[in-house]
Amino acid sequence: MTYRGLVKDGKVVLEPGVQLPDGTPVTIEPVCPASDPADGLADEAVATGILDLAAQHDDYAYGRPAPGK
Repeated sequence: MTYRGLVKDGKVVLEPGVQLPDGTPVTIEPVCPASDPADGLADEAVATGILDLAAQHDDYAYGRPAPGK
């Protein structure tokens, strides 16, 4: 059976209504929030030396000016 709870002041506090006898062996597994797919994206950045790359990405990628230019 799985029980949920939180760590508060260094102690695990189980959800309301759950009572386990003192000395009950347990395994604690932290539940991490889902990661954002963009996490670590900056680690993939490459120095190009092109100062206007963000503004002119269409021009550099497709050989044409960005829309509205």
